[in-house]
Amino acid sequence: QVQLVESGGGLVQAGGSLKLSCAASGRTFGRYAMGWFRQAPGKEREFVAAINLGGATTYSADSVKGRFTISRDIAKNTVSLQMNSLKPEDTAVYYCAAIPGAYYSGNYYRKELYDYWGQGTQVTVSS
Repeated sequence: QVQLVESGGGLVQAGGSLKLSCAASGRTFGRYAMGWFRQAPGKEREFVAAINLGGATTYSADSVKGRFTISRDIAKNTVSLQMNSLKPEDTAVYYCAAIPGAYYSGNYYRKELYDYWGQGTQVTVSS
């Protein structure tokens, strides 16, 4: 069992920055790669970024590439999403999620393969 708790959301002006954090607990956390997804009102939940078990391999959606950076602190069991140059279209509830390491390669963007999800944190970007 893995528990995930996000924090760091809030209201920011366009062009600003926020850093989201996801604190994980559970004995098996080390077996999971991690991802961030987001869901805007009336839209499907979409992939944002993912990072593998060791933190060496990351992927980002085209819409956030060059602006968002995912990282992982294995010792602290945390995953972060640094978001820079925020745009109004980045407004959404952001979720961190855990996917079994064996499924990560080639499937990191598939939300249906993620076993555990946090409760989400709201990010609002004003224009």
